[in-house]
Amino acid sequence: MSDFWIYFKLGLNHVLDFNGYDHVLFLIVLTVAYLFKDWKRVFWIVTIFTIGHTISLLLSTYNVIAVRANTAELLVYVTIIATALYNIFTAGKSNNKTKIVILLVVALFFGLIHGLAFSNYFKTITSGVESKLLPMLEFALGIEAAQIIVVLVVLVLSFVFQTVFRFSKRDWVMVISSIVLGIAFHIVDINFL
Repeated sequence: MSDFWIYFKLGLNHVLDFNGYDHVLFLIVLTVAYLFKDWKRVFWIVTIFTIGHTISLLLSTYNVIAVRANTAELLVYVTIIATALYNIFTAGKSNNKTKIVILLVVALFFGLIHGLAFSNYFKTITSGVESKLLPMLEFALGIEAAQIIVVLVVLVLSFVFQTVFRFSKRDWVMVISSIVLGIAFHIVDINFL
């Protein structure tokens, strides 16, 4: 049972780590356009993202695919930038027109990219472990729990700013997405250009 908590906490810390905040930035721009009433849609998008993350981690751990760490990390920021830009260009427009299937496919694809970025670290921490499947599932549960925490925080902040401080949904989405976009561009500029 103690092994479960080790890998669960690793998944939790992977998302909530202040030094690797790319995951949180992605979750912010993924969630900021939604309200509490959209919780089912958000839940499915985040869960499919976790499934994609786990699939690429699995494929990389068992050496089916390999991507250079630097390339995978750059692609993570591309997903953040793409999602932030999507939010900016669609803010104030009805998100209900976007079919859930398209959102789920994009979330799965972006999850695959994010999983690749973490695969080298996961290989290192499980190098002495005979079967990596169970630790990977425990790790994925930790990721999912942390993502739900981040999503709830974003939804609560969205609610507070839109009801108490009277931000329009459009302005809230544009401001938060623009801040995340600026951070992502800055990190790409410092680390990859």
